[in-house]
Amino acid sequence: LTLSSSSFRISTGPMFLSYSIAQISPCLYLCSGNAASNRHMVYSRAVTCVVNATMEIPNANWPDIDYVKVPVPDLPHAPLSLYFDSVADRIHQTGKKNGRTLVHCVAGVSRSASLCIAYLMKYHRLSLLDAHEWVKSRRPVVRPNVGFWRQLIEYERKLFGKNTVKMVPSPIGLVPDVYEKETRGLVPLWNLR
Repeated sequence: LTLSSSSFRISTGPMFLSYSIAQISPCLYLCSGNAASNRHMVYSRAVTCVVNATMEIPNANWPDIDYVKVPVPDLPHAPLSLYFDSVADRIHQTGKKNGRTLVHCVAGVSRSASLCIAYLMKYHRLSLLDAHEWVKSRRPVVRPNVGFWRQLIEYERKLFGKNTVKMVPSPIGLVPDVYEKETRGLVPLWNLR
């Protein structure tokens, strides 16, 4: 499968993104908890499986939709990587049955984006760098926390034996090199006191 952004239109803005559902692949969608709780939006995309990557939001449990709970907090030390394979496998299996999976967390920024990136690496053989760029092009607000980046880097090494993203020092601590330019001019708040 080749992913192409030419067939999609991206609209941005905080309000739009909070209530929008981004299509990541023909069988995968990504959104916030707000969008995932909009029954019309979910059913209009023929979603058959919802991955709820939160501890905070209960499953909607609507008819004809399977629910998978990933009860992990959005904290750098949270073990999200324990779910990379099982969620990627579920998305893949759902797609093979002509179903569609919607992955959400609270904001659709960190946990759910990380799970979508892991799926693209495992089943579309995209590098971490390319998978992140693709997901970010579909949903510009995505920004996995630093701990999830470390877990994704480790997962990429496990899958491919090499890495396309590395952690680098910045004024705010270690960050993935994809954020290096934007953090270069930052000064830690504690230096301003």
